[in-house]
Amino acid sequence: MFYLFDYCRNQEYFSQEPPSSGGSLSESLRAKLFNARLELIGVLETRPAMVKEVKSGYVAECETVVPQADEDDFDPKSKRLVQRQVTRRLYTQFASMNFENFVVRTHRPVVEKFAKAEAWAKPSDTDKDELAHQIAGLPTQLDRESEDAKRFDLLVLNLQLALSSREPFYERSKKQVVAIAGLLEEKSTISKVRKQMSYIQVVQTDPWWEDVTVPMLEVIRRRLRDLVQFIEKKKRQPIYTDFEDLLGDETEVGFRQFAGQDTFERLRSEAQASLREHFDIDAVRKLWTSEPLAQHDLNDLESILNDNQIGNPEYVEQAKQECESFGLFVRSLVGLDREVARRLFGEFLQGSEYNANQIELINMVINHLVDHGVVGVSILYESPFTDVSPQGPDAIFSAEQIDKITQLLEEIRSTAVAA
Repeated sequence: MFYLFDYCRNQEYFSQEPPSSGGSLSESLRAKLFNARLELIGVLETRPAMVKEVKSGYVAECETVVPQADEDDFDPKSKRLVQRQVTRRLYTQFASMNFENFVVRTHRPVVEKFAKAEAWAKPSDTDKDELAHQIAGLPTQLDRESEDAKRFDLLVLNLQLALSSREPFYERSKKQVVAIAGLLEEKSTISKVRKQMSYIQVVQTDPWWEDVTVPMLEVIRRRLRDLVQFIEKKKRQPIYTDFEDLLGDETEVGFRQFAGQDTFERLRSEAQASLREHFDIDAVRKLWTSEPLAQHDLNDLESILNDNQIGNPEYVEQAKQECESFGLFVRSLVGLDREVARRLFGEFLQGSEYNANQIELINMVINHLVDHGVVGVSILYESPFTDVSPQGPDAIFSAEQIDKITQLLEEIRSTAVAA
């Protein structure tokens, strides 16, 4: 036994367990952007009967919450117009979703509701909560944007949200924007950068930040987001900042998931090594070849761990909860026999002609099954699968084919759960 003195509260921070989305341990960038925009709409929310706004030399009377598409062509001159443009962005995301997509389909009533402009007139707190926790990460059919542009969007959105409080986070984000502008100024030989040089230079001056507003930040976001890609990656980090840590009272904290001699992670690694040496045992062979399990098979699997003194009842119970069943936990360790996976999907591929992208995606699914034993349908909308089909599998397969793939994956998964 030994003690760690954690005066910077790293253990408290990294022990937090935020809810996952689509099987991911952290919130996706798409979901973060959606939630930031949703929060910004609430912060900027005003409901006058009629608002007149000056933008690029003409006056517009704003009677609707969702603006016309041509309004997106103009830099916003007021908070109201920022709100309208952000609202339109979220509305467009819903309007572009494929209702037959098997991930979207489970949330179809909410998606259909907010795919109509009138639904954004006055969303309730319940609507906002449902949008933030269930809908934020759903795939859309909008044109794919660069990762750099989206990350810059998130940086400025968070800066807009923090503007009123001027808390330490605001200062750090401000320094990041100034640093990015400084790096862009070095790229003046690029015509696209040169066109925005007046904005790049002014954002680096202190007077500009003294009277900064949400619309001003929105203009900078729109003008610079597509230019960030030109900054050399090795120059983007690190961005340093000076701050002072304030140490509070000492508190003793237990390390629930500390990687020591008897932890859940150690259970995983030792169990994997042991089980892969026992393919001769019927229960392990069934998992590996996707044959249905019975309850006595699960008992045999637990006996293997107990006989080899691997883990303890607490970690075995944790494995059951995290993977939904002990059979799925063991399947994730031993994987799936490649020949079995090929045979199952070989039947799917028979009878039709498939193009190169379709076959490549199926091969990636097979490889994932061999390594991890199961494939959740939601990860087909994440990298590396989106490298083959950026809009997800429903962009290259028909609805009927998607249903067959979903059914196959569910059947493979179900064989690891005891009847």
